[in-house]
Order: sequence, then C-alpha cells, then structure tokens
Amino acid sequence: MLKLSEIFFSIQGESSYAGLPCIFIRLSGCNLRCNYCDTKYSYETSFEKSVKEIILETHKYKPIKLVEITGGEPLLQDEVYLLFEKLNLEGYKILLETNGSISLKKVPEYVIKIVDVKTPGSGFENSFLLENLQFIDSEKDELKFVISDRNDYEWSKDFLQKYKLENYKILFSTVLEKLDPQILAEWILKDKLSVRMQLQIHKFIWDKETKGV
Repeated sequence: MLKLSEIFFSIQGESSYAGLPCIFIRLSGCNLRCNYCDTKYSYETSFEKSVKEIILETHKYKPIKLVEITGGEPLLQDEVYLLFEKLNLEGYKILLETNGSISLKKVPEYVIKIVDVKTPGSGFENSFLLENLQFIDSEKDELKFVISDRNDYEWSKDFLQKYKLENYKILFSTVLEKLDPQILAEWILKDKLSVRMQLQIHKFIWDKETKGV
C-alpha cells in the first residue's frame, strides 16, 4: 500500500510540460521542511491505496497519458518503484518530482526526473545528493532551482558553473510573493543564462491556496 495525500487531474503548472493536462499522484511524507513549501498538507497521510487501485484511478482520466508522481517526497516509499513499472506498462509518460536528497539510482530510465536542487532560501541547501548528477539524463531530465532572492540566484548560477550543467535542462522559478518574476527575468537576461524560467501557472489559473490543482 502507498500512503497518499491526493490524486487529481489538472493543468501541469511547471517544467517543460507546463500547460498540458496531467494526472497527479501526490504521495505523502517528506524528509525536508523547506521554508517556502506550498504543500505542507502532504506531510501527513490522507489515505492509502494499492498500486492496482491507483492505476484504476488514473483510468478515470482517459485518454490522458501524462502522469506526475510528486509529494512530499515520493522516493521515501519503496513501493513507488512498482508504481513506476505498472504505469509504464500502461503506456503512461511518467514525470517524477523529487527533492534531490534521495538516490536516483533505482529510478528507471523511462521516468522523466524533475529534480529540485534546494537553494539557501529553502533552508536545506546542503540536502542535494551530488551523486545524483550521474543519474540525470541531460536530454530528458530537468533540474529545478526555486529562487527567493538574489542570494539564491547567485548560488544557483554558481552551482551550474561548478558542476558544468549549462547544457542540461535547467528550470529557474520564483517563490510566489517573495521575488517578482520580472526581476528574475531581468537577471537571467542580463547574465544570458541558458535556463528556462517558469512560473507556477496553476497558481495564476486558480487561487494559490487551492488544493487539487
């Protein structure tokens, strides 16, 4: 049985897949407590389902075949690997949102990993497992930096340079109500960074406090 916070159908708000209809499977529990976390409710379990039951739930949203497994931190639960396998057998394109602090070694190649590199503003800038860089496919996986101020921006820029990640799929996003998106855009343009700036578009479509979107 997997411990869950929610399963819902919405518009993908982040990553290179932003704007697409997507099925979200939010597992509960997290090993971090980021200062800007916008899903604190996922720390606690709302319900449990077997992998088979979760798959049946996704069938409600046919013909959509894009699914994201998120959290909390989904890799805390070992049964998530069986969920990957069954979703893949069903022909789903699988996105995994993970906080970067747990090894990605066992995550199958067919899973598209969206890996958070925690900035100082999160309070957990030392949580990223550097060995995970060897499990990031620069052609399909994505590294995400959530930026709350200039210090976070400079730290993220230094991280990219230090580990030679300029040719990877890099996402820079702002902490809502902490950093004006225009300011981040101007920094990126001034420094000519080859990164994708993203906004959490679901928070512009719906109220930022709305769950299940």
